[in-house]
Order: sequence, then C-alpha cells, then structure tokens
Amino acid sequence: METGLTTNLHLLTPEFALTALAFLVFTVDLFLPERSKEWLAGLAAASLLAVIAVALLMRPDQSAELYGGLMVVDGFGLFFKIFFCAIGLGIIALSVEYGRDRLQHRGEFYGLLLFSILGMNLLAMSRELLTAYISLELLSFSLYVLVAYGLREARSNEAGIKYIIIGVLSSAIMLYGLSNIYAALGTTYFTEIAADLAAPGDASPVLWVGIALLVVGLGFKLSAVPFHMWAPDAYEGAPLPVTAYLAIGSKAAAFALTLRLFAEAIVPAAARWDEWQLVIAVLAAITMLAGNLVALAQRNLKRLMAYSSIGHVGYALAGIAVLGSDFALAAKGVIFYLVVYAVTNLVVFAGITAYYNREGKDNIADLAGMADRQPFVAAAIAIGLFSLAGLPIFAGFTAKFYLFAAVADGGMLWLAGVAIFTSLVSLYYYLQVMRQMYIERPAHAEHNVAAHQEHAEHDNIHQHAAHDEPDPPIPPLQRPSILLTATMGIGLLVVVWLGIYPAPLLTLIETASAAILPLG
Repeated sequence: METGLTTNLHLLTPEFALTALAFLVFTVDLFLPERSKEWLAGLAAASLLAVIAVALLMRPDQSAELYGGLMVVDGFGLFFKIFFCAIGLGIIALSVEYGRDRLQHRGEFYGLLLFSILGMNLLAMSRELLTAYISLELLSFSLYVLVAYGLREARSNEAGIKYIIIGVLSSAIMLYGLSNIYAALGTTYFTEIAADLAAPGDASPVLWVGIALLVVGLGFKLSAVPFHMWAPDAYEGAPLPVTAYLAIGSKAAAFALTLRLFAEAIVPAAARWDEWQLVIAVLAAITMLAGNLVALAQRNLKRLMAYSSIGHVGYALAGIAVLGSDFALAAKGVIFYLVVYAVTNLVVFAGITAYYNREGKDNIADLAGMADRQPFVAAAIAIGLFSLAGLPIFAGFTAKFYLFAAVADGGMLWLAGVAIFTSLVSLYYYLQVMRQMYIERPAHAEHNVAAHQEHAEHDNIHQHAAHDEPDPPIPPLQRPSILLTATMGIGLLVVVWLGIYPAPLLTLIETASAAILPLG
C-alpha cells in the first residue's frame, strides 16, 4: 500500500470537489432571486454527477492509505461513494416539486444534503474509530437540520428536537465506548484492534464495555431495536424527501461503517467474534420481529415506512451476524440488499411524494381510490411494496434470497427462519396499503354516492334503479411532475432488472467486498 501523503492526496479529489460544490450551492443561493431557486436543485444534481464521474476514473482494484492509515481509498469505498451520490440524486428528484411548495431556504437544503453525502463518503473510507466518529457526526448534524426543515409544520420541529436529543445521546454513548477501547488497547485503528483482540489471554472488562457501547451507538444510528425509538417520530415529522433520505441514505452509510469495522477489527479475531456473534444475531431477530409486528398497527404512511425500515435493518443485521462464517458470501449479500432496498424505497417514496404534492395527506386511508386517479403512481407504489416484501421477479426477492441463503449457510437456520416469517408478516401490511389504493373508494366519493341516492329517492325513482346506476366518477388528480414520473419509471426498470438479471451488479459488489476481506 502507498502511504505517502503528498502522492495520495489526489485520491480525495471527490471529497474536495463535493466540499467545494456544497459551498458553491450556498454561495449561488445568496444571489438567486426566489423565482429562480429551482436552479439550485440542478446545480446540486450536477455536483453529484461530477463526483460520480471522478470516482469512476479511479481503479477499484487498488487501495491506498491516507493520513497514516486513518482512511483508505479502495474498491469498497469507491463503490459506496457512487452509491451514496446516486441516492442523493434520487432525493433531489423527490425534493424539487415538494420544495417549491413546502420548503424555505432551498439553497441550504441542497447544501446540507451535499455535506451529509460528504460525511457518508468519509464514513465508508474510515479505518480508525475517531475518524469514523467525526464522519458520522458530519452526517448526523446535517440530518438533524434536515429533519426539522419543515419550518411551517409543528410536527417537523418536534421531530427535529427529538432526533437531536436522542442523536446526541447515542453519539455520547459511542464516544464513551471509543474512549474505553482506547484505554484498554491504546489504539483506535481497526487493524491494530484486531491484532490485540486476537492475542491470547482474557480481554479486559473495560474493553468489553467499550465494544458493547460501540454496538449500542451503532444500534441507535441504524435504528435497531431496542434503540429505534427516534425513528417513527423523526420519519413522520420530517419533510417527505428527508424521510426517504433517512430510510435509505443514513442506513446505507451506517452499514458501510459496520461492515468495514467488523471486517477489519472484529471478525479477524475469530475467538472474540464467536462471543459476539450471538449478540448480533439476537439483535437482528428482535429488530425483525418488532419492526414488522408493530408496523401492523400503523395508520400513517410515514410511520409504516419507519417500522418497515426497522424490519429491513434486522434483515441486514442477520447478514452481519454470519460474517465470520463465510465473509465473502455474507458481505456480498448485505451490500446487494442495501442497494436493492435503496432503489425500491426510492420508488415507493417517489410515489408517496407525488400523491402528497397533490393532496397534502399521508395517512394510509387517504390513498383510497388512488388507482382510479393516478394509476401509474399506484402501480409504482404497489410494485415497490411487493419488492420490499420479497415477491418473485422483483429485486427484493433476489436480495432476500442471497441474504437469507448466506444466513442459513452460516449455520443460523433459526435466524433465517425468523427472517422468512417476518417477511410474510410484512406482506400483510403492504397489502393493506394496496387494498386502499385498488379496492377502497375515497370518502368524498362515498358521500357523492349517498347524496346521489338520496336525491333519487326524493324524486320518487325506484330504489332498484338507484342501485343499478353506476357510481359517480372520481375526479382524476393532476399528473405527477415529469421528474417524479421519470424517477419512478427508472426505479421500476431497475427493480425488475435486478430481480431477473442481478449478475453485473453482483460482480461489482464482489469486487467491493473483496477490498475488506479479512486476512486473519
């Protein structure tokens, strides 16, 4: 590995560019009149495309350390950089029309989005605990502001306050855990932690406390049960594009850190890993069960997607639990699941956003009759939910097949069984959403029918004639914007493509996961 700072500094070009472009968005916003603020979305999207282009020029089969091993540029980090920027492009597409009508200070919104992606990129590159912690805080502080960005809505402000309080608490727990690890081992580098853990002899109780607190801190960031209490309120109160970003981007970033941390610091110490494997497996099981079972009782779409997100965190944690058995298979399964989950959720949230932009409602019952008024949007949401449930021909089925097979192959058949059971549970509450869209009629339509029948009776029309007449038509909603329609269309194509032919993506993921393959 190359370690010279002067020769390797150019490898941070995507991060330097992202920082400069974020400040550029802030600066341009100062001079743009209000009627031209939508250009900021285009500037932010162009910035992310430029970063993707730079990242694609780098070689994923080579790695180089930076700043004495604090960070590394390798295939794993490059894959997630491109992935994070692609997520950012999707969130910008969701926010253009929504932001025009409901968000103030859009320049700061897009600038914070770029800074959060910078934190995510650094997180995927980190090989040292304090560097990872600082990167995670850059991401978290951006999210704190974005969650509270609905300045005109009381529940957005409330969600932001709750998120900040719990987020700061989780950060303090994680930092205390890091201090305990440093006190016990005298290092915070992943590779040196692995070497110390693999050494013979009993580990210090301080070390176990430090690792436990580190796991708790990561559990908060991932919204794993029982550290999930912030997620439902934050999802419900945040603006819809930010809710989508919480469900997709923050989870992917936290799992990128978890994969590298476990691969380079814990899994190589095989004896120590065996002691923690059951802890991760139990955490995954209760997360799957609690997330999917509590989702059954939800009546708000955002809260439903929050608990759905918690359930999916449990699936990915099941893959983390078997990293020590067959690392390549488990890591590939987790990364593939994260990509599929992100694309599928983006489709669902694009549909929900398109409906909310017209109706301003986000309860499940409010979707009644959507299939008659917005058939494409309803179809996009339905296909996305079918994919999340893991039904065949869609990407969710392929992702769950790879992940659950890795869990079973790792010797945890009981955990794979829990995952399959909770997937069946999730199908029930997803079908409840589809029932509203395709079977139920909206309340105002029922009111029109009742009024029509009452008028018929008043005019002495026979009762059977009133029943034979067709229901009054439901007025169509205005079509979603071209950008949202394109987002849903592209997302649906990717969901079907990955469900039928995932081989090209799996090849890229195999290269990425090989970069963090444990040597010990």
